[in-house]
Amino acid sequence: MTPDPQPGPRSSDPSSVESPRVPLATYRLQLHGTFAFDDATRIVPYLARLGVTDLYTSSYLTARPGSLHGYDIIDHGAINPELGDAASYERFVDALRARDMGHVLDIVPNHMGIAEAANRWWNDVLENGPSSPYAAYFDIDWQPVKRELSDKVLLPVLGDQYGRVLDRQELRLTYEDGAFAVWYHKARLPIEPRSVLQVLRAPLEQVTGALGAEDPQLQEYQSIITALQNLPAYTERAADRVRERAREKEIIRRRLASLTEACAPIRALIDEAVRVFNGKVGDPRSFDQLDGLLGEQVYRLAHWQVAAEEINYRRFFDISELAAIRMEDPAVFRETHRLTLQLVEEGRVTGLRIDHPDGLYDPPGYFLALQRARFAQARRAELREDVRRAEAEIDSLALNYGIHRIADGALMLRVATGSALSSARRENIARAPNGSSRTTCRSRLQPSRH
Repeated sequence: MTPDPQPGPRSSDPSSVESPRVPLATYRLQLHGTFAFDDATRIVPYLARLGVTDLYTSSYLTARPGSLHGYDIIDHGAINPELGDAASYERFVDALRARDMGHVLDIVPNHMGIAEAANRWWNDVLENGPSSPYAAYFDIDWQPVKRELSDKVLLPVLGDQYGRVLDRQELRLTYEDGAFAVWYHKARLPIEPRSVLQVLRAPLEQVTGALGAEDPQLQEYQSIITALQNLPAYTERAADRVRERAREKEIIRRRLASLTEACAPIRALIDEAVRVFNGKVGDPRSFDQLDGLLGEQVYRLAHWQVAAEEINYRRFFDISELAAIRMEDPAVFRETHRLTLQLVEEGRVTGLRIDHPDGLYDPPGYFLALQRARFAQARRAELREDVRRAEAEIDSLALNYGIHRIADGALMLRVATGSALSSARRENIARAPNGSSRTTCRSRLQPSRH
């Protein structure tokens, strides 16, 4: 029978999984910009005196800027900079270790924050649709019942009906550093690269007149337009076309940025085109061009109240700013758990609290994936120790026999055969008389008599 896990402190080896730490007394801290790592570090001695064995914190992976709760994560691969730098995090971890206290971290596998254009993955989806490398990360229905949303994402972010918001000039087109975007208050929405042709073609005649037909900068401008015409559509799903689009759109963006920086007349004419697209309050027809441009985007802007009936991406309950991610996809699991598992392997985190696993497609499968990942860490640690031990033994063997070195294959064989044995079997072999192992080795190394 497997013994029950022991509460409280465990082995100091962070890779050990033989005796998992079970907290006896936890205390939860809510971390945010005004109560960060250094603030938590200052109260660790007090909590230890109270008898707290394990400190439990809210998630401290990077959340939406200004988040007070930390559960709207935008980047699973980095610690939230609003909570302090790497040194302050290490001070926090060291304070816990010095008192043999564990650390339970909240993680959020079900969803990510997508508000105010802070999520890089989500922004890429809004720009590139199904052809985004992150399109499969989110649970999006690209072919919903409502056909006008085919290959689009409904964004219920507007505070009023779309037409009213447009006429009030609350949606504003901008250009900066080779890229166009539409702003709605604090939210920056990317413009699909091929749709930019509408804006660039508008001043083409004026650019030609200002520079002359043979001007190299005009020719570069025309070449950029041609390149955009040939860019694969955002509906592409073939891997080679997706890669081509991802590569070429960035090249085009850099070319346009360089051109508008070097040529003031072209920049001025683009700025004027942007001004015209943004319309004039009181003149509804003046917004037709911007309306046409928005109609070509991957996203369809809508009043927040339509979300319950028309939204085509899975959310956390009815919160449109929290988009569900497809944790059942191994690629999504790897990308979202790389840092968390690293912190566990290094012993900085001794336990995980899973936020809302009930929202996952396959909760048992997720828990098993976590355990498998942790087990793999422990096995890699054991293998590294086997390699270190085998290298020492082989170095000693080479020295005893006057050999410069032994082929790498011997090390590989030594590690592979050693790791395949149970720990008890290895101990029995280790206790065998030295002469027997030496005799076997010597007999194999003696030259043939024939």
